[in-house]
Amino acid sequence: MNKIRWGIIGCAGIAKRSVIPGIQQSETGEVAAIASRGLEKAKQTAEQLNIPTAYGSYEELLADPTIEAVYIPLPNHLHKEWVIRAAEAGKHVLCEKPLAINAEEAQQMLEACEKAGVVFAEAFMYRYHPRYTTIRDIIKSGEIGELRGIHGTFTFNNSKDMNNIRYKQEWGGGSLYDVGVYPISAARMLLNEEPKTAAVHALLSEEHDHVDMMASGILEFNRGVALTFDCGMWAAFRNTLEVLGTEGRIEVPSAFVVNQDEGDNFFVYTKDGRREVEVPRLNQYALQADAIGRTIRNEEPLPFPASDAVLNMKVLDACLTSARERRRVEIN
Repeated sequence: MNKIRWGIIGCAGIAKRSVIPGIQQSETGEVAAIASRGLEKAKQTAEQLNIPTAYGSYEELLADPTIEAVYIPLPNHLHKEWVIRAAEAGKHVLCEKPLAINAEEAQQMLEACEKAGVVFAEAFMYRYHPRYTTIRDIIKSGEIGELRGIHGTFTFNNSKDMNNIRYKQEWGGGSLYDVGVYPISAARMLLNEEPKTAAVHALLSEEHDHVDMMASGILEFNRGVALTFDCGMWAAFRNTLEVLGTEGRIEVPSAFVVNQDEGDNFFVYTKDGRREVEVPRLNQYALQADAIGRTIRNEEPLPFPASDAVLNMKVLDACLTSARERRRVEIN
């Protein structure tokens, strides 16, 4: 397979720390170019990460006929514009989560990519790690009985960084967009269904442009099952997942952050005691790139199509409405 030539639109921290190295370690892709709004920044990042070509504008990268796919880690409010422009330029697109500011934007982005005939995916790297296949298999096996609930957390404390783009409301800031999306998408994936209602309480911080610096919520699914979750950018670090059944439970101590060490293992508790499930030491960003690469080259179905991202945005819309209006919201 000829390696897919990726272009990176923007020099965000997540791109430099994780996604670019992941593509470089993948079997199917290589990072051929990076663009910033200033050439000097693009050149500096290209030199640091051994990327052959640097561009001083996003438009120049999209005009490069050798670039086949792009990764977009721009601030949330810019996702729609640059996904659509990339699709119109004939580039396959991997867009950082959350896909958009709302479900309506996400649907417009999906339609633009379908019209252009390009592959379109949301960057939820944790879902590509095989440990979640194992977790789903354990649930299906009946080892923990019938599912009764899921609890997820993702919090960190970065509240003193007052210039952080996460704290700009018009840019799509807030903890639900940034980290709440993880337990929400995980519950939808594990239950393989959509929630019916959302009820969320949030700390809307005046000093952080009234974004939700902390949010706690419940999503109601069928058969009395619910996801309870909390997410925040002004609390001690955690990223955990618990799946509760009638006969046992699964605990994932590091649910969304992969350390590529024993910290990635998870635990199953039943009447027979606790067992530790060892998982492969793999780079989930490389796995994500390879899944998209196989779709581009071999026309394999995406494990998580962009239509799933639109549904996730509908849940986020409901959560944000609930938090701001302090009411329970039905999800249509």
